[in-house]
Amino acid sequence: MSPQDLLPAATAMGPLTLKVGDLASMSGYYATALGLEVLVDGSDAVVLGRRGSAVLRLEEARHLRLPGRGEAGLFHTALLFADRADLAAAVASAARHPQSAYVGSADHLVSEAFYFSDPEGNGIELYVDRPRGTWGWTEDGRGNREVTMGSLPLPPREYISTHLTEAAASSPESGSATVGHVHLQVGDVDTARRFYVDVLGFERTAGWHDQALFVSAGGYHHHMAMNVWNSRDAGPRKDTLGLGEVLIRVPAADEVAALADRLASAGIGSHHTGAELRFEDPWRNRLRVEVADRA
Repeated sequence: MSPQDLLPAATAMGPLTLKVGDLASMSGYYATALGLEVLVDGSDAVVLGRRGSAVLRLEEARHLRLPGRGEAGLFHTALLFADRADLAAAVASAARHPQSAYVGSADHLVSEAFYFSDPEGNGIELYVDRPRGTWGWTEDGRGNREVTMGSLPLPPREYISTHLTEAAASSPESGSATVGHVHLQVGDVDTARRFYVDVLGFERTAGWHDQALFVSAGGYHHHMAMNVWNSRDAGPRKDTLGLGEVLIRVPAADEVAALADRLASAGIGSHHTGAELRFEDPWRNRLRVEVADRA
């Protein structure tokens, strides 16, 4: 792939859209458990975020069923915090909430992460990045670089007691939070690579045999990931609760146009308005790419 076919280094993830069965309950959960502020409170959709910046959009869809464990869709939404104190406050708050399901934690070498499920089974990662200068990279001799990630123990009680400050604990909603990355369940990794790397223009940053793929723009450890741990051979999604839309933001309209051309060349249908582009991946996960200054 030529450099002009890559997503720009300033690419970032935007707010994730979830389709939920109980809008009031789910918006209450994210506000209380994760300290997100309600920014838009509509009758059929609620937008939540931190410091006026949106993180999640919840759309009510009572008529839809929950997805099965082995179906393609969302694995988790990863919320990135500015520092360890803000992360520790969010983890402590999520752990106290009676509707949170704690899944686990890990020191990934590039980041420190804690995992939960929300009341409707959507995966959540709460994490903070380690400084980029500490990330390790290897090269395969053909110019392909891979970031070194691990899964070392990260005891949550010890982490909270070490990093939680009085200021963060008393006002957890005051810290910033963004969608750092989105992790999907897909049917197979090769198809995911052809779509997300060869067509969309992300760069592969890591993989795990034929089970998982990590991709990014601008040398980040990953903006998106895809795995088959629960969903190998899954076909296209039906309309269910869970993932509604993945939003990717790029700096300028010409990058949106370039991606529209790549999709067309690959025979992938899309709707292009100039400032934004809507399309689906091979499993009918909905994606939207927009110019960042539209936020």
